[in-house]
Amino acid sequence: MVGVAACGTVTSIKALWETRIRKIVSDLPAAFRLDTRLWEDRLTLARLKEKVQSEDGRLVLRIQQEDWKSLPDCLVQLHHVQEWQIHRTGLQRIPEFISRFQNLLVLDLSRNGIEKIPKQIGKLTQLKELLLSYNRIQLVPEELCCCQSLERLELAMNRSLDRLPDQLRTLKNLQHLDLSMNNFSQVPDCVVGMPTLQWLDMGGNQLQRLPEDVHRMEKLQTLWLQRNLLETLPENISRMASLDTLVLSSNKLRDIPQLMEDMSNLRFVNFRDNPLALKVTLVSKKTLDGQEDSEEDKEMFGRDFMLTYIQEARKRSQDRSCLSRSPQVAQLDIRQK
Repeated sequence: MVGVAACGTVTSIKALWETRIRKIVSDLPAAFRLDTRLWEDRLTLARLKEKVQSEDGRLVLRIQQEDWKSLPDCLVQLHHVQEWQIHRTGLQRIPEFISRFQNLLVLDLSRNGIEKIPKQIGKLTQLKELLLSYNRIQLVPEELCCCQSLERLELAMNRSLDRLPDQLRTLKNLQHLDLSMNNFSQVPDCVVGMPTLQWLDMGGNQLQRLPEDVHRMEKLQTLWLQRNLLETLPENISRMASLDTLVLSSNKLRDIPQLMEDMSNLRFVNFRDNPLALKVTLVSKKTLDGQEDSEEDKEMFGRDFMLTYIQEARKRSQDRSCLSRSPQVAQLDIRQK
């Protein structure tokens, strides 16, 4: 009880002195208060300068696991910085003066509390990577389409994000897009229209279907669609000639389009944890030492599984067709006799 009382007394004294200090400062002449703020800015700027490092010939501002809910205006004086790496700081907003950083190539503010992307982001015409995963962003401004040098955009795990502005289809250099673990119910039209997109992750959303014109993503090589609500796949998925990796695990797929057997470039496909209509078991393969493949190894042969499934589905379809014709053939024989 004595310790508790002593702690309470110290807290009360501290609060009393903080109140008195604030009153003293407020009573100071305005000029003196301004001078005090200038000194505070200088100290803050000096602290920020210590966090600028040269890495691979690039000036990087790196702040991690410190309390920076907002960034001070004096940061503008470091406009020559080419990369921001600010993580786990509780940062709540991207400052509007971000447009002053015309040399910025990488803006990585992942794992913070950012709720909004300012329109001024569109002024960063040299920006190549914008990484904003694990924040609270709900809307993406259409001005982002002005970042024509952008090659990598990551917006994973923003939860409430469920749309993108159609203007983003003009991002002619974007190759990598991560929209996983958000609230998209469909693939945005602008994504289908991105001309150079090679890597897309939309796993962990609420996708119920894929667009019929999914084949327009001609350059796409990797497509992650795990943990969605997909029940069917469009036939045109077979026309995605560049697709190398397709992950469809943990959906609600009941069948595999037969035309997918013509996807010669598809190296890896994963249909695991889907309620597929047919139960297909791959024949075990012998390794060089005579041992059978493990279950993990079999999983890597997703293409083999897909082809076996399609062949089995076709065989059963043909069998059913033969059975349905049998009564008709029998009746025809009777008539001929």
